[in-house]
Amino acid sequence: MEYDKVELVLGPERLRRFPPIDEHDFWCGQYTAAEDGASPPEIKIEVVIADLSKEQLRHFREHLEWWDEEAKELIDGPPEDTDADGVVPALRVRFNGMYDLEEDDFIGQTYFCWPEPLEEREPDKFYTSDKRRCGFLLLRTLRTGSRALSLERGSLLDIILKLQEKRPQMWEDVLQQARDVTVAEAEELGISETLTQVQNAIRNIVPSEWGENPKMKISDLTREILRKTLTVFMSTGIKDSNGADVLVPFRKQGTGTVNTLVLALLKMIAELKEEVIFAMEEPEIAIPPYTQKRIIHSVRSSAAQAIFSSHSPYVLEEFEPDEILVLQRHQGQLSGKKATLTPSVANAGRYRIEFRRALCEALLSRRVLLTEGKTEFDAISLAARKFGVLQPAEFRSLEELGLAVVDVEGDRSLEPFANYFRGLGKTVFAVYDEQPEPHKTRIRAALDHAFESDKHSFEDVII
Repeated sequence: MEYDKVELVLGPERLRRFPPIDEHDFWCGQYTAAEDGASPPEIKIEVVIADLSKEQLRHFREHLEWWDEEAKELIDGPPEDTDADGVVPALRVRFNGMYDLEEDDFIGQTYFCWPEPLEEREPDKFYTSDKRRCGFLLLRTLRTGSRALSLERGSLLDIILKLQEKRPQMWEDVLQQARDVTVAEAEELGISETLTQVQNAIRNIVPSEWGENPKMKISDLTREILRKTLTVFMSTGIKDSNGADVLVPFRKQGTGTVNTLVLALLKMIAELKEEVIFAMEEPEIAIPPYTQKRIIHSVRSSAAQAIFSSHSPYVLEEFEPDEILVLQRHQGQLSGKKATLTPSVANAGRYRIEFRRALCEALLSRRVLLTEGKTEFDAISLAARKFGVLQPAEFRSLEELGLAVVDVEGDRSLEPFANYFRGLGKTVFAVYDEQPEPHKTRIRAALDHAFESDKHSFEDVII
């Protein structure tokens, strides 16, 4: 996912994972030099951060450049150019990653891009403390939710504690309590007897004081193990036979509950920081439509910037068309096009209805089938599904073919809608009644695949 690239640059915890990159991050998995003497491939990712807060401007003052918001490019001209409208201070940082042949491993580091380093001098490093001031949080719904209330590094609870500058002084006490707990010491369980046999076997090989008195313990009893093990338990709403609440680990709650919990923690983080950039993957997973809308509204109102990847029309509906990018990947190159309004949408009222009913599903699909009325919309979808059941070797339903069906409400809308969807990189089909020239020629030119009836109405086709 493209979020991973931004996380390599801005994620405070990402570079703690070692190695930070692997073979699959390189194009076609090629991470060594193609031929002897050639330089090995290098991953370079640059991110420009604008709309900086006063605190960020102060902290990064030595590394600021100037950004033209309209042209979407850095200013590289005389100083007076920086006084122009729409030119703002910005921070540019980058990640460099490669395979180190001598170490036989992957390495990576993040740097400020400005000022450019002098010859044979490493650029200034962009440290974890700097990244925290940028406030980038990547939230993968399933993975983030599974450890949100643990003390694992980078969890949401860990982030909140760091923002509150709290360092729980509990590790030694907890470790000592755990050291005093032994497991399965009762003789009838058989584990103690087996461990004694292990000890005797060791004594036949090494001095008697080695390998003495083996015991079964809870874990390795290190701080790092505790971070991954300790977790918050929450009530299930059920009482046991003694009337006490039944508690389970929070991640054992329903997926929708866990995701809603993630939202609550996000709001806490946003309130603790002045500037937060949220990136969320699939916020709709296991959450009903009305909650999806609440999540999007809540996160957007709390964050300096919010970026979502989604396959839910209810999520898309919360954004204006020029805020939506339809993404496509071809030969490793990712591109995006804005989903501007269709030419046939005359006013905002119709847009709200039409967008939810027709456009959302089409924006999320690679292929679009246009029909000119509700009758065709219903009948063609049903017929395709029925043929798929009766003759599966020859036919498949439109859903199986990945076709989103859009009713454009009249043959005069076929051409503008076809041009709109093709402009977004979709493959466009249409089924429609016989058309007069020159309208017929224009419709065919706008479509990838045209299916024109030789009848003047769909009812005549049925008859």
